[in-house]
Amino acid sequence: MNLKLLAPILAAFVSATAASPVGAAENQRDNVEVWVNDTVRPVMSQYDIPGMAVGVILEGKSYVFNYGRMAKEGGKPITDKTLFEIGSVSKTFTATLATYAQANGDLALTEPAGKYVPALQGSPFGDVEILHLATHTPGGFPLQVPDNVKNEQQMLKYFKEWQPAYLPGTHRTYANPSIGMLGYITAHSMKGDFATLVDQKLFRPMGMANSYINVPRDRMADYAQGYTKAGKPVRMSNAVLSSEAYGVRTTAADLIQFVKANMNLVPLDEKLARAISDTHAGYFGVGEMTQDLVWEQYDYPVALPTLLEGNSQRTSKPALPVKRISPPMPPREDVLINKTGSTNGFGAYVAFVPHKQMGIVILANRFYPNEDRVKIVHQLFARFDSGGAGHESAPVE
Repeated sequence: MNLKLLAPILAAFVSATAASPVGAAENQRDNVEVWVNDTVRPVMSQYDIPGMAVGVILEGKSYVFNYGRMAKEGGKPITDKTLFEIGSVSKTFTATLATYAQANGDLALTEPAGKYVPALQGSPFGDVEILHLATHTPGGFPLQVPDNVKNEQQMLKYFKEWQPAYLPGTHRTYANPSIGMLGYITAHSMKGDFATLVDQKLFRPMGMANSYINVPRDRMADYAQGYTKAGKPVRMSNAVLSSEAYGVRTTAADLIQFVKANMNLVPLDEKLARAISDTHAGYFGVGEMTQDLVWEQYDYPVALPTLLEGNSQRTSKPALPVKRISPPMPPREDVLINKTGSTNGFGAYVAFVPHKQMGIVILANRFYPNEDRVKIVHQLFARFDSGGAGHESAPVE
């Protein structure tokens, strides 16, 4: 055989293979995996995180990368079916169920809470528009429901006696009680159980078969063990309004499916598609951040210091004056939309840029600072923007 004649043929074959759709797809996945490895592994090492799962959407294609184990001692490897607590990322589902109820004619965000819960009529809380519950602007709540509120009767009494510290729509106070009541009121308006409604109206239609508010017994073996900042094992326990405010357990694969649905990359019926889009409308300005319905958005591209500030305790803990956007800002494509979430033993972050068709989900079974989650996503988005699909990219400092 004449090797001199064969060499050009082999070179042409290799070139054609690399340029084929299959070759390009494999090249893109390889690049994304390298980029994710470079950003995630140092953080896992720094905070001694037992396991992480990262979901990525790039140019409409989705990938999941798993790292580490479900538990420190003898834990199984993280897989695509490993369940993580996602903390306040759960609130985005609560908001979506509320807009679904509105699209279905069961509820209107402009109506007062007391219209749907008669026990609250005649109280300051009963007069608060539901919109303010979804935008952290009802008038001031503590971060958590008080420990002495143990059941529904005590909960209704607490809200009936609540007195606002601010006029509704003037200050943002990030809190679980108000978002929890958004879920409670929505379920009331739909005449159903909140967890069941989320499963039937959201999880199932979006193809999220591994997402739960109440984890079934036969899935407990897939439920990762969480760890506190101090390294102690912990899992979330049920409490008043916990399901509505921070109760979802899910996988990176399912959560990336939710992100795809939020970027119109999943076929959905018209009512659910509208409900998802409605959560992206902007209602209040807080510095450079726009408050949507639970989701928080920024003009894209966004500088790292801006994204860090918006996801810091300086933005979430104190009461901050807000500027109402009137009329509300319609949903936009040229923005970065994000939400952090934590429980005592887990850390989550979701961010996506609709017009770029790119998004990231980060799940970890140990609490670690929001700052590091934001840095991971910002660095990866910078890589995606500079490298794109199937192209090598220089490291981003």
